[in-house]
Amino acid sequence: MADEDLPVVSFGSLMTEGTILSRRGQHDKALGCFNDALKLRAGDKHCLITRSKCFLKLGDTENSLKDAEASLQIDNAFSEGLYQKAETLYTMGDFEFALVFYHRGRRLRPDLHKFQLGINKAEEAIINCIGNPSSVKLESKEELCFVSRQAELQSKKANQKQQNKPKDQKDQKQTKKQSPKTERQLLGQLYADKAYLEKLLKDEDLMQSSTRQGIKVMDLVLSGISYLNQRRDFWQQQKPIYARVYERKVLRQGRMHDKKQKPSDIARSIAKNMEDIELLLARGSAEESCRKAERMLKKIQAWSENEVPNKNELIGNLHSCIGNAQLAMGQMEAALRSHKMDLNCARQNALTDAVSRALDNIGHVYARIGKFQQAINTWEEKIPLAQSSLEKAWLFHEIGRCYLELDKAEVAQDYGQKSLQSADEEGDVEWQLHATVLVAQAQVKLKDYRSAILNFERALEKAKLVPSEAAQNGIIAALDNVSKSFIAELNKDHKDSTVHSREDRLFSSENIKTTTENVEEEEQRNRDQKP
Repeated sequence: MADEDLPVVSFGSLMTEGTILSRRGQHDKALGCFNDALKLRAGDKHCLITRSKCFLKLGDTENSLKDAEASLQIDNAFSEGLYQKAETLYTMGDFEFALVFYHRGRRLRPDLHKFQLGINKAEEAIINCIGNPSSVKLESKEELCFVSRQAELQSKKANQKQQNKPKDQKDQKQTKKQSPKTERQLLGQLYADKAYLEKLLKDEDLMQSSTRQGIKVMDLVLSGISYLNQRRDFWQQQKPIYARVYERKVLRQGRMHDKKQKPSDIARSIAKNMEDIELLLARGSAEESCRKAERMLKKIQAWSENEVPNKNELIGNLHSCIGNAQLAMGQMEAALRSHKMDLNCARQNALTDAVSRALDNIGHVYARIGKFQQAINTWEEKIPLAQSSLEKAWLFHEIGRCYLELDKAEVAQDYGQKSLQSADEEGDVEWQLHATVLVAQAQVKLKDYRSAILNFERALEKAKLVPSEAAQNGIIAALDNVSKSFIAELNKDHKDSTVHSREDRLFSSENIKTTTENVEEEEQRNRDQKP
């Protein structure tokens, strides 16, 4: 009995919870969810990648790389696995290897712009480390061969000497202190943190103490300093001080504004602007987001396809951003026009994902302005484009909700059951809750109160698992109303049956009386006829 009361934890619910925690920045807790999810479904490539991202956020590049490689062993053409491996290698400072995997990813998925951005930043980091190859000119003379052989021999001897050196000397060399000015430029705001940790090291009493978990404070401080040193070295490789000084000089002189932008610079600028547009909308600055998107749209339309290879895709994406901002501002007609322009652009360029996105947004606008039949038609067109069970779950739910608004309760109930089935396949408790509530509300409209009560009770259990106090209160109120309706119907049926039974009894007594009178009249006639 005790086991039956425990909530069932599914792979989908663990993945959802882990993703939400990761977005909130609670990467340690998210990691626990992904670990539990992989116990239920070992070797799931999508879960491995999400855990790899989590490891990377926590600075554990080794485990991040292991998970990325594990996903590629399952599917060597997995684009997310290639991208995550490239990102991890880039973070580790292995820019050349990162560049290899960015290129592999772009060959597999040229439609994904992030691979091109990865190539650009990896190439820039390599150039910053070794200098621009165009500035170096070598002539193939015989003397060079001799010099190269001598250099190779010297290198081998140096390596042997280095291996024979004691470990302490090697560590001292690696932790060679840089000048405070250089370190401040590299670490930025983190320089103050490092200075604070180094100050703590001088407190001998504190360094000898331990935490409640038994970890020495000195070990924690040293690990923090070590991490900051690693980041300093990485940033030094990625963009040395001389590169930063040169960039500042260029910016001061205004040369970047006078020169024609390179495709790589344009790509970085677009990616940054797109991110800003989405961030402004998420923060509630819809008007500013809309203005920025409209300015960006004019710029992209002015550029050639050589400068922006995915120009048409970006134009559609910006129409979508403008439409979302207009919807947030309550400009429904304008939002509908923008999303329809996104749809036309996507269809003209055969962009399936963009078509799906545009249909979704158009349906939302129609639903918001009360045109539920148009919303249904739009979303039903999107059904074949849905790629996952989770996407189908919310799509069927939205269609069912529109049918319920149109008082087509039977169809709404059917779509609610489809939504519930998709949510069960994904193992998503939240959408199981929404779908179950929709089915129950449709059954109330159909006056199937008994079934509605059962489904509201199931929804209440789901609301406890989510957990959502607001949902629980709403379902309890709905259960109370349905129960009252059910009792009223039972009382009405009981009264109707009582009235019918009385009428039946009355009818039968009248029949008996009439029959008796008829018999008496017949007997009287017979007596009168006798002589």
